[in-house]
This record gives sequence, structure tokens and C-alpha cells, in this order.
Amino acid sequence: MAETSDFKAKPPVGIDPIGASSEGASVYELIREDIIEGRLAANERLVVTDLARRHGTSTNPVREALQLLRGEGFVIFTPNRGARVRPIDQEFVRDIYEIGVLIEPALTRWFVNMATVEDIAELERIQGLIEENNFTDTFRHSELDTAFHTVMYQRHYNRHAAELWWKHREVLRAVSRRFNFTLARRAAIMREHRELIAHVKAGNADEAAELVARHVEGSGRHILEHMRARSAARAG
Repeated sequence: MAETSDFKAKPPVGIDPIGASSEGASVYELIREDIIEGRLAANERLVVTDLARRHGTSTNPVREALQLLRGEGFVIFTPNRGARVRPIDQEFVRDIYEIGVLIEPALTRWFVNMATVEDIAELERIQGLIEENNFTDTFRHSELDTAFHTVMYQRHYNRHAAELWWKHREVLRAVSRRFNFTLARRAAIMREHRELIAHVKAGNADEAAELVARHVEGSGRHILEHMRARSAARAG
């Protein structure tokens, strides 16, 4: 099996994964990681000069990074108060995955009606790699799983919808890194991917759309259950 570094999921063509200068992108990654890991606390003020000093850079890359994080929902700007960290709580995750439940079925329905033999072969190839990995390397699984769904959405004519899917997917991927897949969720992912490929082959657009809605909701609920369990453990 290839090394994890040999495979990296990429956003749909025309969608910049970062949309920033190299220095701004670097600061964005650092601040984003600090928010996800809790090193920057919920509702904490984000002072540009302090962050620039912390990361050894000027203020412009920090401002650039904060605007990107605002677009993803990690940072909130309040008039006369500046930027602060948005709580990465259950409500935040719920809102994002519920949007996915609305968007992804429409993207999937279009894909099924437009899918080529090459598209199906690529889905099968990636699913084969997912099964070969079998969750041994969770980072690799995340990359492969994202690539699987990107095959379906990358050519959609509505680039705004595709970009919103990508940004929200990246947020959920970042949050889910804190948790392990349950055995039940692992089995569901494998089964649903295979069923989805079968629907694409058969041209069952409505069935594929319904399956994707369940798939996205299952992923979101899986993250929420982990978050609830962690909160309960801390409270206890």
C-alpha cells in the first residue's frame, strides 16, 4: 500500500483550497489548528498584533488568515470588538452537516445523470484503496474518502455549491480528527459507498441522492455523539 504522503485529496477544479498568499496560508493553518485543538479558547479575542508576534510574522498575513477563518466559520467578527474564536460546539457541527444534507443530494443527483464509465472506474479505484486501508491510517482514510466524494462533485456547474461543500467538508474533517471511528460507523461507510457506486452504475439518481443524505447525516451524528460523550466525561 502506498504511503499516506503519496495521496492527498484536492478540491474540485477551480476552487482554491486556501485562497491566500503562502505566508497567509501558513498562518491560517496554525491558527485553525489552535482553534480546533482548543489552544485558542472559545470566545477568546484574536488580537492581530498578538497573533503576529506569536507566529513571527507581520500583521497582514494574520488579517488574511482571520478573514479565511471567518469564511469557514471558525472566527466571528463583532463591530467594535474585533475577532474572536467561535465555539466549536455541537450546534456548530450540527449546522454544518445539516447544510450538507441539503446540498449533497442535489450534487449527487446531477452526477448520476452525467457520470461516465471513467467516473465509475475512479470511484471503484478509490473505494478499493479505502477498503485496503480499512481505517488503519485514519488520515489516509480521510483523504481517500474526500477524494471519493470529490469525483462526484468536481464537475458540477454550480461552483458556489461545490465550493460550499468543500469548505464545510474541510471543517468537519478537521473536527473529526479528534475522534476515532466506531465499528458501526466503519461498517456503514463501507456499505454505503458500495451501494452508492451501484446506484451510479444503474443510473438511480433519486436513490443515490437519498443514500447520500443518510450518509452525510450519519457522519454528522457520529461526530456529535463523540462530542456529547466527551462533554459528559468532562462533566463527570
